[in-house]
Amino acid sequence: MRRPLADNAAFPVLLPPAARVARRLEEERRYALPVVRLDGRTMLVLAALLCLWAGVAEAQALASGQESVLATIFKWTPLISRGFALNVAISLIAMGLGTMLGLFLGLAQISLLPPVRAGSWALTQFFRNAPWLVLLFYCIFVLPFRVTVFGQTFDVPNWLRATIGLTLPVMANVSEIVRGAVQSIPRGQWEAAESLGYRRGQTLREIILPQCLKRMAPPWMNLYAILVMSTPLASVVGVEEAMTLTRGALNAERRGDLLIPMYGALLLAFFVYCWPIARATQALERRWQVTT
Repeated sequence: MRRPLADNAAFPVLLPPAARVARRLEEERRYALPVVRLDGRTMLVLAALLCLWAGVAEAQALASGQESVLATIFKWTPLISRGFALNVAISLIAMGLGTMLGLFLGLAQISLLPPVRAGSWALTQFFRNAPWLVLLFYCIFVLPFRVTVFGQTFDVPNWLRATIGLTLPVMANVSEIVRGAVQSIPRGQWEAAESLGYRRGQTLREIILPQCLKRMAPPWMNLYAILVMSTPLASVVGVEEAMTLTRGALNAERRGDLLIPMYGALLLAFFVYCWPIARATQALERRWQVTT
């Protein structure tokens, strides 16, 4: 005779959905890295220390007869803002191109043709595990400086070649996102669609990919935030983006006390741009969490 299971039986699959989710969250909290949470009081203390430091820096600059730190930052803000706009433009173009190429590459990884599947897997792994800075150097110095189209010669600027260099790792990471999302769909849906007369491409387009959007959106947004924070690497190869212009402003001012404030202002600009993306990513992960 079977005995009924106890209410607290340690079989997660037998628990109701809400209990399974709570159990998984508890395990994630138990084994995850510690999280530092900043409350309002801590934020006020940090803000007060920042204001105190800024006040001391301003007093030192005025006492030495130099232009104040804030006035100097505001003076160079329009120029650095144009460089930051180039950072954003590079990230948007690289993300758009990388997403389109990565979508096809990711679908090629689940192809039924072994040569296509093996080739796309090798291409994905190569660019996914290659250092981004090395790819930037490769594209800057290997791609042509000029191209001739229908008898017309056009210059290829550094920022465009740097964009291509950043597109390659984005393409590989998007490929993995697409492959993982498609393979996370239960195999039974493919079989059910096949029994209804759907072709493989039709099944992928009308049944599988619409479900993959919720799975792909959070990691895609997280990848874009990483890409934005990686665009200052283009300064190493001579692209006149925000980092390059900030360094040029420091060289023009020749003041050591501006080093931390100027780079701190640039850091704040990247934070203000990327932080909402990170928050939106977390919100989508909570809203579109897939429970099994």
